[in-house]
Amino acid sequence: MTQAERWMLPDGIAEILPADAKRVETLRRNLLDLYHRWGYELIIPPMVEFTDSLLIGMGRDVDLSTFRVTDQLSGRSLGIRADITPQAARIDSHSFPRSGANRLCYAGQVLYTRPRTPMGPRAPIQIGAELYGVDSLYGDIEVISLMIETLRTAGISEIHLDFGHVAIFRSLAEAAGLDSEQKQELIELLQSKAVADIERWVEENIEDAEPASWLRTLPRLAGGTECLGRAREVFGSAPEALRRALDELQQVADAVARRYPEVALFFDLGEMRGYDYETGLVFAAYSPGHGQALANGGRYNGIGAVFGRDRAATGFSTDLVTINALGGNGAGEEGAILAPLDGCEQLWRKVEALRAAGEIVISAMPEQGDSETLARCDRELVREGDTWVVKPRG
Repeated sequence: MTQAERWMLPDGIAEILPADAKRVETLRRNLLDLYHRWGYELIIPPMVEFTDSLLIGMGRDVDLSTFRVTDQLSGRSLGIRADITPQAARIDSHSFPRSGANRLCYAGQVLYTRPRTPMGPRAPIQIGAELYGVDSLYGDIEVISLMIETLRTAGISEIHLDFGHVAIFRSLAEAAGLDSEQKQELIELLQSKAVADIERWVEENIEDAEPASWLRTLPRLAGGTECLGRAREVFGSAPEALRRALDELQQVADAVARRYPEVALFFDLGEMRGYDYETGLVFAAYSPGHGQALANGGRYNGIGAVFGRDRAATGFSTDLVTINALGGNGAGEEGAILAPLDGCEQLWRKVEALRAAGEIVISAMPEQGDSETLARCDRELVREGDTWVVKPRG
C-alpha cells in the first residue's frame, strides 16, 4: 500500500468535517427534540447484533445489504446493521414492551454492503420514528405527518408525497393464482415500470380474463388524486381487500391534504417497494431536483411475531446527512473569543463564565501562530485594570 492509499476511504464511505458535522449534529438534535415533543422516546440500539434477530422479517433487500462477521466469543454470525427498524421492533417486543401504543425514535449510523442508489452512501446516518401497537389509520397519519415535519425542520420546503398500498398487488396476485416464482417475476417488471413487458408477461402467464385485465392496467394507475377514482372503476369487482386499500389511501390522503395543503400528493398503485415485509400503506417523500426519495415509510404489521409479540407497526426513516445538505440546514460558522496565555485564576473564571453562557472560547497556545483556528476568533479577552473584558479583535 502506498502512502497516498493509506488515507483513502472505501467507495461510498465518507467522513464529515467540522463545518458540516456541526450542521448535521444541530439538525440531529433538533429532530430528536421534535420527536420528543410528539411523545417519541429515544432508543440507541447497538451497531452489531446476532443475524438471527437482526435479519428476521425485513425482506431480501436488507439481508443482502448486511455485512456479516463471526463472533469470536460465541462463534455465531453477527450482522452490522443496515437498518435500525428491525432493532426497534425487537426492542418494542422484548426489551421495552408496552401493552398499548409505543412510540420510539432513533438516530445512528448504518452500513450497506453496496450503495442503494448510484453514487449513494454506504454508511448513512439513519434517523426515524416507529409507532407500535396502533393498527388504525390514525397511526399512519401521525407517522406521515411527523415525516413531513422532519423534512420541514431540515429546511426542505417543497415536498411531494408518493403513496402506494401493498394489499393492491397481493389481492391481484391471489385472484390471478400466481405462484411465488410468478409473483417475483411480475414484481420485478412492475418495479422497472416496463409496461409493454408487463402486458406481454400477463398474456403469457394468466388465462383468467378479469385478473389479467386488472394486472395489465395496474402500472398505468399512477398520478394525482384522480388516480383513485379511476382505480375504483377498474377494480369495481376486485377482491374486497383491494377496494378497502383504495379507501385507506383516500382517507389518509384527505387527512394529509387538510394538514399540509402545500404538499403535493401522488399515487402509484403498482408501487412494489417494501413488498417483502410491508403489509399496508407505503409512502415516500421527494423534493424537486432530487431524484431519490428523501424519506421512506410504511406499515409493517406482524414483525414482532418472531420475537413473541405480534404487533401493529408503522414508521419512517431518512438519511440525516442527505436532508441536511438538501435543506441547507444550519447557520454559518460562529465567531469565537481568544483567551491569552495567562495563568491567573481570574482569567480562568472569566473563561468558565463565558463558556457557561454559550460562547466559544479558544485558549491561545504557543504553537498556534496564524492558524485557521485562530482566524475564527473575532473577539479577545483583554485585561483592563483588575478585570478581564471581551473586546473586538483587530
